[in-house]
Amino acid sequence: MVSKQTHKNLTWIDLEKPTQDDVVSIMDEYGINRLVANELLSPTLRPKVELYDNFIYLILHFPAFKTPKSRKSSEQEQEIDFIIGKDFLITTHYKTIDPLHNFSKTFEVNSILDKSNMGEHCGYLFFYLVRQLYKSLEEELDYVTESLEAVEEKIFMGQEKKMVEELSKINRNLLNFKQATRPHKEVLASLEIVGKKFFGEEFSYHLHTISGEYYKISNILEANRETVAELRQTNDSLLNTKTNEIMKILTIMAFVTFPLSLFASIFGMNTNTLPLVGHPNDFWIIIGIMLLATICFFAFFKYKDWI
Repeated sequence: MVSKQTHKNLTWIDLEKPTQDDVVSIMDEYGINRLVANELLSPTLRPKVELYDNFIYLILHFPAFKTPKSRKSSEQEQEIDFIIGKDFLITTHYKTIDPLHNFSKTFEVNSILDKSNMGEHCGYLFFYLVRQLYKSLEEELDYVTESLEAVEEKIFMGQEKKMVEELSKINRNLLNFKQATRPHKEVLASLEIVGKKFFGEEFSYHLHTISGEYYKISNILEANRETVAELRQTNDSLLNTKTNEIMKILTIMAFVTFPLSLFASIFGMNTNTLPLVGHPNDFWIIIGIMLLATICFFAFFKYKDWI
């Protein structure tokens, strides 16, 4: 599907699941290198940035995990290919990406009203678009932060066992997030170099700002990962403490019932002669001995500070 929008002298072409015909038409109209055009037809495993005579070719992968603020996705990453020319920007993706859809609405409104100035070349359009993408990532991480606060509250409400699975899910999402965004550092550093050559030194501030957006996301991500690690350690400690308490109670019960079982077994033996058996109060005497032994065990545990 091809979506084409213009604003003053700037043109944005968005390709979603492009076909061979879509790519050929774009290649002919904007002078796209055939090698680059072929790469637009299918996802690429690794991000990269390349400088050509009339455009910059950039590939970035963005994390995609399930949250109420994002569409459900079974993919861990979503790829976006950028072809940035002086007066045109081409974006290619293979899944529906909400931030691109939202930015498209903004671009369309600005095009209709013709009131805003997005800059003299498409480098500025790319800048605003990437900033929107990183803002979306920040919102995803804000949701993770809220989830961690809820998990922390539940941990101290006695729901440690349930929170083991919840913490594992959050940690998996953060790990996928880090794997997707880790290459951005090197790619954006390279983009600053080629961007200055292509758009001029005056555009370097915007290129540096894009890198700053990445570092902000990276810092929030690391803070969340540290929080997950601390909460997991706290949760495990509480679980171990609770388990130890249960084992302690079971051990005490075993020792308390030991003399009762012992005396009951002794006086239940089928022998000809048993002490106390036959005495008028033999039952109460045996029960008294058993209670006395139980009290002695409790006193011993108390003296050892085991209970």
